[in-house]
Amino acid sequence: MRTRLMLSLTALMVLAGCASVPTGPNVMALPGTGTTFEQFRADDMMCRDFAYQQIGGKAREQTGSNAAIGSAAMGTAIGAVAGAAIGGQRGAGVGAGTGLIIGSASGAEASRSVAYGSQRQYDIAYVQCMYAKGHRVPVSASYTPARTPPAASTNLPPPPAGMPPPPPDR
Repeated sequence: MRTRLMLSLTALMVLAGCASVPTGPNVMALPGTGTTFEQFRADDMMCRDFAYQQIGGKAREQTGSNAAIGSAAMGTAIGAVAGAAIGGQRGAGVGAGTGLIIGSASGAEASRSVAYGSQRQYDIAYVQCMYAKGHRVPVSASYTPARTPPAASTNLPPPPAGMPPPPPDR
């Protein structure tokens, strides 16, 4: 039983280690007009640092791991209590194992969700910074044709009495 618990905790720590913070942008930026490549690289590094700080830096790294560990621990405890209530001491071990698996899975999903949100925020901050520095960044492109004014109607009512008729079209 003790060996099983140690293996379960080891698996939990491996899953918790899957949580990560962005290591770089998932968007491409190109040097602005008239910008040297050296200036572009300097701005890129500064904007990466800015984006990292915007998502919370080191504090964010802990969030995903804590979500995975917390969910697995809670699942283990609830599973052990439910297993004990249903099947006695043997049921508690089975319930704890099942709770650990389910809790680990939900913790991994919470960790993935945190990582996705962090990457999205990082990309937004990076693009804002690079744009402010004058570099080319991706933009949402949806083509909307220019609206043409409606054609002049030939079925106009006659002008009111006393008003001159409209000038003819040229």
